[in-house]
Amino acid sequence: MSVSKFTLPDVGEGLTEAEIVEWKVAPGDTVSINQVLVEIETAKSLVELPSPYVGVVGEILVKPGTTVDVGTVIITIVAETVAVASASSSAIANRAGELASAAADAGSTITDEPAETPGAVLVGRGAAATMPTRRKRHGVTPVAHESIAPPPVHPTRPATSQLPHLPRAASAGPVVAKPPIRKLAKDLGVDLSLVEATGPVGDVTREDVLREATQASVFRNIQTPEWPSDREERVPVKGVRKAIAQAMASSAFTAPHVSLFVDVDATRTMEFVKRLKASTDFAGVRVSPMLIMAKAMIWAVRRNPTVNSVFTDEEIVIKHYVNLGIAAATPRGLIVPNVKEAQDMSLLELARALEKLTLTARDGKTSPAEMSNGTITITNIGVFGMDTGTPILNSGEAGIVALGTIKPKPWVVDGEVRVRQVTTIGASFDHRVVDGDVASRFLADVASIIEEPALLLE
Repeated sequence: MSVSKFTLPDVGEGLTEAEIVEWKVAPGDTVSINQVLVEIETAKSLVELPSPYVGVVGEILVKPGTTVDVGTVIITIVAETVAVASASSSAIANRAGELASAAADAGSTITDEPAETPGAVLVGRGAAATMPTRRKRHGVTPVAHESIAPPPVHPTRPATSQLPHLPRAASAGPVVAKPPIRKLAKDLGVDLSLVEATGPVGDVTREDVLREATQASVFRNIQTPEWPSDREERVPVKGVRKAIAQAMASSAFTAPHVSLFVDVDATRTMEFVKRLKASTDFAGVRVSPMLIMAKAMIWAVRRNPTVNSVFTDEEIVIKHYVNLGIAAATPRGLIVPNVKEAQDMSLLELARALEKLTLTARDGKTSPAEMSNGTITITNIGVFGMDTGTPILNSGEAGIVALGTIKPKPWVVDGEVRVRQVTTIGASFDHRVVDGDVASRFLADVASIIEEPALLLE
């Protein structure tokens, strides 16, 4: 009989420590190779660690809620014959990433059937009722986080997601909805009797369910709570929050930021989004102004490659590919997963990639690899009714763009004041790399696509 000691591996690039969140096994349990032993929280994400051994669980050496260094023995497995004597940290990390991705894919497979895919959740989107959360720990008061936010609501419809979510009376008649739509509603915690149906025969559509989920998510904290009995609350700075603090401080005090803003007539973008939603090619895929913004940024990067670079003390590295970061506020804090090789994607492929990325983020299954090697980032603050802001650069990048709310405003067209759908785009750049003229041209290029998305077809 032999005893195998399982040590905490480095599941990310340069990971030094991680917190034990939840054990999936108990002493005496029989385990097999690749069976999940424990869920840990790194500075970037939640990761499930698989077993490299066959045997019986001996001792669990670290309690949930404890932060330990990489290399610490966290569990022992007893076996007469060790199926795998040892496994390298890189192999374990790769397997953990595969399991995390597989778990995310299992719940976010894109098919041609509209409702087989749960709704996408960009910055501010998602259902509060079924939002995956961290396991409750004894002695620690849960901390409220922002929800993952959605892209701006289509302005040709009532902007209900920008208003307090008021309960509606339940439908008097039976709810008409296809089975996949009912499954989506169940997954997102949406009561179909409260959903306003906009389908051609009075049926509930996928967009209807997502809109209802968005309202519940963005305004889930609209009620004002009572003052807590405790005068103060102390929240340990660790995990994602610690990583956010370090990254933001490093970015703000290392890279000299320069910020620019431009007002844009987004009426044609909203019309284009409406046409895409009606297209059979995009059936079952989430389409929003963020998709057009993403494509606009990729186009503008190709014309102004300096914004897609990183500054080091020795050189400026200009990247001729785009790993497009999407800032997402999740229950665990702000994360920035990115779409790899976005420059090679068609509009449909990009829409699917964004949907998969945001579903994974909402489920808390974003792997460290999905948050590494980003080149430029979008943050969507418009879902909270904000016109614009001054975003801080994601560490290691030279550009970030903020999309503000899209809403009706007076706009001069051909010498006449008309009501148009207007937004404000803000952007920040690393002034060590990006000069003012390059930054201005880049933002003007992004604005030109939002004003006239037909330019993407050139």
